[in-house]
Amino acid sequence: MRGQPTAVPADGLTTRQRRNRPLLIVNTGDGKGKSTAAFGLALRGWNQGWSVGVFQFVKSAKWRIGEQTAVETLGELHRETGKGGPMEWHKMGSGWSWSRKEGTDDDHAEAAREGWAEIKRRLAAETHGVYVLDEFTYPMAWGWIDVDDVVETLRDRPGHQHVVITGRRCPQAVLDLADLVTEMTKVKHPFDAGQKGQRGIEW
Repeated sequence: MRGQPTAVPADGLTTRQRRNRPLLIVNTGDGKGKSTAAFGLALRGWNQGWSVGVFQFVKSAKWRIGEQTAVETLGELHRETGKGGPMEWHKMGSGWSWSRKEGTDDDHAEAAREGWAEIKRRLAAETHGVYVLDEFTYPMAWGWIDVDDVVETLRDRPGHQHVVITGRRCPQAVLDLADLVTEMTKVKHPFDAGQKGQRGIEW
């Protein structure tokens, strides 16, 4: 579905040029669904034949969610049949940062910085059409990754590369740069009634 914009800026671009601009998208807020929405966009990118890279921060390498299996399966399908586009999944964190975790804060900070350095290399090389930086707001909020560097890198990225960032407490400078920002607001959640996460819903 193609909606109609409420305003047309005097930027000298044609409708086609404006429609095809690369976007920086942020899914933030306290509600559930930030990553889920980003992975849905990644699936649409795969269907367009774009290269998709998912880079998951914070979560432990031991923690495997359903979306990872789906992304890797679609990537394998592309390699075998040419259907869709290439898909990759990379874990950039070494442990949970809001619960018991392995390693020290310095270990996790270094893992996050290394992950961001790899993303910068890929952006410079125009490796992917879509980048999902899942839970990327947290290492920025904790000071592990320099926000100014993120803003400069994403602002000046070459080519046609969409970037989606998820997580709570996104730095204001990134929100200001973004083209599309959605804040997920919790109205009700099973956790509030003492119900733990369940298979197929949370992972």
